[in-house]
Amino acid sequence: MSKEVRQSGSSVLGRLQPESGSDMKAKRVQHVAQMRAEYDFDYSKAVRGKYHKRLLSEGANVVVLEPDVAKAFPDSAAVNKALRGVLKARRTRRLRSTSARR
Repeated sequence: MSKEVRQSGSSVLGRLQPESGSDMKAKRVQHVAQMRAEYDFDYSKAVRGKYHKRLLSEGANVVVLEPDVAKAFPDSAAVNKALRGVLKARRTRRLRSTSARR
């Protein structure tokens, strides 16, 4: 038994095209996310309160404090803490008044 070695190739007679060195698939280029040193923003085209109506219609809980009230709180966490205290006191007072009526 003799072993025959076959070489694969085109069945078309003639010269083979030279390899181009590139694949058929486009290669993805990975870009590194970088911050630019400076961005150009045209503030003359900016619109104040552009999303205000949409926020209100979607049910956003935005509350605007009067300036004198806002001075009493350093941040939103302090406002939330104070309001939770008011709610807790109100619940406690409500429970006492209903138990006293019985």
